[in-house]
Formats: sequence, C-alpha cells, structure tokens
Amino acid sequence: MRASRISLIVIGLIAIILYFTLFTVLEVKNAIVLQFGDPKRVITEPGLNFKIPFIQNVIFIDNRILDIDAPAAEIIASDQKRLIVDAFVKFKIVDVLEFYKALGNENVARSRISAVVNSRIRGVLGEEPLASVLSENRSKLMKQITSLVEAEVKDFGIEIVDVRIKRADLPEANSQAIFARMQTEREREAREFRAQGAEMAQKIRSTADKEVTIIKSQAEKEANIVRGEGDGMANKVFAEAFGKDPEFFAFYRAMQAYTEGLNSDDTTMILSPESEFFEYFGDFSSVGN
Repeated sequence: MRASRISLIVIGLIAIILYFTLFTVLEVKNAIVLQFGDPKRVITEPGLNFKIPFIQNVIFIDNRILDIDAPAAEIIASDQKRLIVDAFVKFKIVDVLEFYKALGNENVARSRISAVVNSRIRGVLGEEPLASVLSENRSKLMKQITSLVEAEVKDFGIEIVDVRIKRADLPEANSQAIFARMQTEREREAREFRAQGAEMAQKIRSTADKEVTIIKSQAEKEANIVRGEGDGMANKVFAEAFGKDPEFFAFYRAMQAYTEGLNSDDTTMILSPESEFFEYFGDFSSVGN
C-alpha cells in the first residue's frame, strides 16, 4: 500500500511537471517563451514544445491578419468643411519579438494603431477640399494614409495591410444646413424653369396669334379677290344676258325693287299712281270702278 501511494504521488508529480513543461503552439499563433518576463525563445512553428516549469511562461500572439475598427474622427478639410470619418485598419504582426518589446499585447497595439490612423487621416484629409475627399480621389488618399501609418508602426513589428474609410458623413448641423441650402437651390431652379417655360409659352402664343392674324388676313384678302372676281363674272353674265332682252332686264330690276321695298308686312309707301315704281302693277284708273 505504501509503495502504491508513493507511485501515485510520483505519477502525480510527473503529471504536474509535464503540465507546466509542455505547451502546444497552434497554427494561427506564434509563441514567446519568457523567463521572469525576459524573452528567451520565439516559436513560429506549430506543434508541441517544452519550457522550464515554474521559471518560464509562454505568451501567444496571433499571426493572422487582424482588423481594427477605429473610432470616428472629425476632420476639417482645407476648405473649412467638417467631416466625420469612420475608418478600419487591417494589420499583421510580422515580428513577434519586436511587437512584444514595443507594445506587449494586442490591446495596446490596437489602441496605438487607432491613434496613429486617426492622426494620419486628419493630416492627409485636412489638406484636401471636401469635394476631393468625397470623390474618386479618395482611393489615392487612402493609399497615402496607409503608407504613412505603415512607416510609423513598422518598428513595432507590425505590417499594415490596408486602411479604408467605411463612412464619411457631414456633422448633423452641417447636414441640415446643406440640405436647406440644396432645397433652396432646387426651389430657385424650379422657379427659373417655370419662368422660362412661361416665357416660351408666351412666345409660342404670340407667334401663333401672329400667324393666325396673317393667315386670316391673307384668307380674307383672297376671299375678297374671289368674291370680286365672282361678282364681276356675275355682272358680266347678267349684262350679257340682259343685253339680249332689255325689256326683260327692266322687268327683272322692277321685281327686285318690289322685293326689297315691300319686304315688311307693315310697309307704307306714298307714291303717285303714275310713278315708274308701279309700272308693272297695271292701270290704277280702273280700281275705283
């Protein structure tokens, strides 16, 4: 029994020693073996490794591409326009030992990189007008910012993969002012378009009225000419016809005079019976008889 207990104790001690001696490095991690806080080894290959128990400890650092969602920063463009910029950063730890010496861990690295990125964004975008920041030129500006950030953090054992702007908005007060200005401008343009339309409509109506007047005048002129020609032809025909029988022409003219003179039912005429007007009414001397 005593031998069994000793064996169990020995096995337990061995298990404890192995637990504090062995460690595994994953494929997505790099490891630094520290001895009283002083780096002794850097392990970049995955697998099982050893350390001195109770004297050495291990910290793990991610070797994948990491990202930072930098806090939104307010910048002032060169034309004094304010802009809220929200950016993100992709980076990778390429020198584990330098990274540990300079920053210690990822949390400190994220804070430091965010500060550098915001500083460089303010510096680069602050030299450009707002229209340039919001145009296609922004890609060129982001490459410039990426280069500046990478140059500043390379001594930390960090490689900057990319810096991008997720969102670039105007401050709320500016947005409202710009919206009001845009609305006023659109209303002004609408008034101009309506005024131009009214002017064009008036010109069209004036032109149409002028053309109508000209057409009517021309039509009346042509109608008068046609009527005159028709009257002339009619008179010619009448003259030729009545010239063949003057007595019938006189009778016809008398009938026309009767029609015009006696057109109304209450017509009263005081004339001598011997008047030429009653030439074709017969002899009035026998009326009394």
